[in-house]
Amino acid sequence: MRIAGLVLGLAAPALVCAFAGAAEAQSMTPMRGEVRSLSDSFAVRVFPANPYGKPIRVEIHVYDQDFVAIEDARISVATLMLSANASRPVIVAIPFAGRRERKVRICAESIPFPNTQAQVRAQICGKFLGKRAF
Repeated sequence: MRIAGLVLGLAAPALVCAFAGAAEAQSMTPMRGEVRSLSDSFAVRVFPANPYGKPIRVEIHVYDQDFVAIEDARISVATLMLSANASRPVIVAIPFAGRRERKVRICAESIPFPNTQAQVRAQICGKFLGKRAF
């Protein structure tokens, strides 16, 4: 029993490394940033990307640092289709809401197509800090 546990304990990291190289996941760049603004809001340009060989549908959402939705954020394209191996810029404008700085999370969420076997809803988020310049 001890030998089987030892063999499994030594083999598990090798299995993880073997499968990790083949895995692909949707991405978004940049994943973090700091923006200075002279106005009552700040804007961030993000690039959601699709590494898969098939198109995916993506929704962009904006949350505060505690993952509470920011309803008054303006998103240039909130829902978009990304073709295979493609990326597209999306501009997100977030109001300061009376604060001097605001921490937000901008997330790209892939939406599964209806009537497909894969019904996984993946989410990738970047963290951004907006600061007023005055």
